[in-house]
Amino acid sequence: MIAHLCCSVDAGYFLKKLKEEYPNEKIIGFFYDPNIHPYSEFKLRSLDTKRICEKLGIEYVEGDYNYEEWLRAVKGLESEPEKGARCSVCFDFSLEEAARFAKEKGDNKVTTSLLMSPMKSHEQLEAIGKVIKRKYGVDFLAVDYRKKGGTQAQQEYAKKTQMYRQDYCGCLYGIWQQKENQEIIDELVSPYPFQILPSSIEEKLRFYENRLELEERGVNYKIVKENFLNYRLLNSKITSKKKPVNHYTLFYSYIDRPQRVRIETEKDNIAYGNRAQVIFVKLDKINALLNKKYQNIKDFFTNPLKFEEELIIREKITNTKYSLSPIIILEEFEDIRYDIEIDAKIYPDNKEILIKF
Repeated sequence: MIAHLCCSVDAGYFLKKLKEEYPNEKIIGFFYDPNIHPYSEFKLRSLDTKRICEKLGIEYVEGDYNYEEWLRAVKGLESEPEKGARCSVCFDFSLEEAARFAKEKGDNKVTTSLLMSPMKSHEQLEAIGKVIKRKYGVDFLAVDYRKKGGTQAQQEYAKKTQMYRQDYCGCLYGIWQQKENQEIIDELVSPYPFQILPSSIEEKLRFYENRLELEERGVNYKIVKENFLNYRLLNSKITSKKKPVNHYTLFYSYIDRPQRVRIETEKDNIAYGNRAQVIFVKLDKINALLNKKYQNIKDFFTNPLKFEEELIIREKITNTKYSLSPIIILEEFEDIRYDIEIDAKIYPDNKEILIKF
């Protein structure tokens, strides 16, 4: 049979029970979730779902990321609530693909780990299953493993196996609804130049890839969480006499309103503004501090610093990684007025860390 899979937390216990109930069936796990946004989150959920399948001895197949097709399928349903019409179309989209995959494989049964999720409607899924059976000639197994303590057992299994736990359903429209009270939805913020930022999906993907390496080497570990102060730069603009000034704004730079700043003091390629605690740093100083060879500001956007390197610069200049003074990198200092606008968010957050034993 083909088991459509949506994420590791729903898939793990679901597949475990499925193997117990159908011991003579060859089960293929088919991860097909083109609704998941962004793509890095799709890859992260796939990575952890594959890991669980391998632990259970189940063949794993990752389906195509047909995101544009999915967008067209749910067009006009963007504002629908969870378990509404958009979810129904989404289920239909994924389960039809699972049915087509089953036909290709010569299998005659399809089910889905969506049945395990307390956020999904069994009635919706069963109705779609009936359509699939008529259309593709495959049986849809609407098993219910939530009952008799199943949901609690699912959570215990997820905790025991240290699965990745996403904190939103998956789709672009769902995340807006589920996180509307957050100051910033950082899953939707990707910096330019591209960096792996703290607590970003990309950092989580790297984290769980490292976890797999530990498991392959037989290293015991524990995943724990720690709180920290996170930061996202949304926009940075510097002009002089309305002309743009090439610059790079360093991590943790923050001002609460636009400022007009002149250089007041300069020493060793570091200059201090006359207001808002603005610090300017010459490109040559960055090269010296980090042993880099940047030729101009454009180089920062084609070969960006790691955010850890930005913290090293901040610490060397201000004696702490967590100074919020705006630090702005320039190619040269000029005796002009700089009009500075920095739109940035600083907020409490948490991230996972690995403790190795």
